[in-house]
Amino acid sequence: MNIYEKSKNVVEKLYADIHVGDKAEFVRKIEDQDIVAFAELTGDVNPIHLNDEFAKTTFFKGRIAHGMLTASYISTILGTQLPGTNTIYLSQNLKFKAPVKIGDTITVVAEVVEKRDDKKLIKLQTNVLNGSGKVVVEGEAMVMKME
Repeated sequence: MNIYEKSKNVVEKLYADIHVGDKAEFVRKIEDQDIVAFAELTGDVNPIHLNDEFAKTTFFKGRIAHGMLTASYISTILGTQLPGTNTIYLSQNLKFKAPVKIGDTITVVAEVVEKRDDKKLIKLQTNVLNGSGKVVVEGEAMVMKME
């Protein structure tokens, strides 16, 4: 299935059908090729992400994923699952709490914490957890649901 066909599987919910407490999860294993592709796309070629020898000498003792690569999967969950189709991403606050390394499986969790009916705004808690359940990225997003 190509990327255009995948876009047909995006969740389509009306604003009225979204409630405080609704949750969605997205799981992704971070691979070397993800980090390399992100570096090529953004130009962030910091050696902590790309150079094994350099990264071994750092506090992390090995290569780590770009924080924004990890956080970018928040966009995935907001645009494809909750709220899904017709979502306009307005803002995002982030705190990077722990590194993500090659081979780590992350779980992105989005939970509706507030709705503002007059403008169809939805505030979501957006956290990314590692395979041990530790929060590696903590955040809050504001989106608008177009219908």
